[in-house]
Amino acid sequence: MNATRRYAQAQNETASPERLMVLLFEAALRHMRTAAGALQSGRADDANVALSKATDIVVELDATFDRPRFPELADNLGLVYQFVCSRLLSASVKRDPVLVREAERVFSPVADAFSTAVHQLSVERASQAVR
Repeated sequence: MNATRRYAQAQNETASPERLMVLLFEAALRHMRTAAGALQSGRADDANVALSKATDIVVELDATFDRPRFPELADNLGLVYQFVCSRLLSASVKRDPVLVREAERVFSPVADAFSTAVHQLSVERASQAVR
């Protein structure tokens, strides 16, 4: 195993649950970008692999959300996640990178907001630990 892979594995194994969620959002976006590029290059098989990975992550994010605690947010995010998955599926069928980019544009602000919230939480925890 190369050093980069070992570092990534160590990061994943020691990350907080919140940080793992950020990593999932980042991975989904990375797979969407990979899929769009592959579709633009005519590499449908590569695109389908990346689209499948992105879709799996989005479905998992939706399934693991704490719906009883935040029902309204869960409903709103559920709609976003359904739209993203629908676009990714359509992109796979139609081999259209524009549809992947639409999914990415809708998903990216959610990923950014979650990342910002996790960062703020870690700052708050750090400042409380200092006290």
